[in-house]
Amino acid sequence: MHKELSKTRGIIYFVILLIFGLLVSMPFIWMIISSLKEISELTKVPPDFWPKNPNLDSYKAVVKIIPFAHHFANTIIVTVIRTVAQLAFCSMSAFAFAKMHFKGKNLVFMILLSVLMVPTQMILIPNYFIMMKLHLVDTILGVAIPGMFSAFGMFLLRQFFLSLPDEFLEAGRIDGCSYFGCFKKLYLPISTSGLVSLLIFTLMYSWNDYLWPLIISSSDKSRVLSVGIALLQGQNRIYYNQIMAGAAMATLPVILIFIALQKYFVEGIALTGVKG
Repeated sequence: MHKELSKTRGIIYFVILLIFGLLVSMPFIWMIISSLKEISELTKVPPDFWPKNPNLDSYKAVVKIIPFAHHFANTIIVTVIRTVAQLAFCSMSAFAFAKMHFKGKNLVFMILLSVLMVPTQMILIPNYFIMMKLHLVDTILGVAIPGMFSAFGMFLLRQFFLSLPDEFLEAGRIDGCSYFGCFKKLYLPISTSGLVSLLIFTLMYSWNDYLWPLIISSSDKSRVLSVGIALLQGQNRIYYNQIMAGAAMATLPVILIFIALQKYFVEGIALTGVKG
């Protein structure tokens, strides 16, 4: 009787999760279906859910209208630069705030954390002037540099390092290991879950970033996918099927990466507590 009740409960949970999963996936499903339609079908009222004559013309048009491969490569380069830099800088600063003791540590941490309360729009103009002084306007580095560190990433990894025992650091210091040596040899090898969580957050933010690349890029040589897809909007007419096709091609790599790393992501979020 108990086994039958557990089985029934499991089926109910599965059905509920399936329904919610379909609801959450509906925008993506609609995007894929819309990319297979003709523009006349998309503007039809009421719209049909499934296209009468599904085709890949929108995908072909996207590749012809914008330099999709070049924008895709730029997006990968910017994302890799930002992700690697954030993993390095945020992990080192997080370890320092979590395990090291120095004067004014809490004050410095709170000042850095206060950056989270500043709207991104407020620092766009200062960032632009800095890039202009460095002669990095309309360059890949100009797009990537402002996203190479984040207070959120530092906070996330600090909470993760706080959940790890201090005995590792004490043992390492007794054996004559430096703080950086303890960080590199003792803590990094067991921090995969936390680092993967930050990797996914950074990757998704960088891949979808639109406002800063739009401002700093003035030509195709430094434009990323988000800006390139926005340029598909015509002056007098918007081809929604082409925009949907471009968005589908841009979204697919991130979804695949998330599916591949979701195990570590869930573990990292679960282990990142609120220990102070």
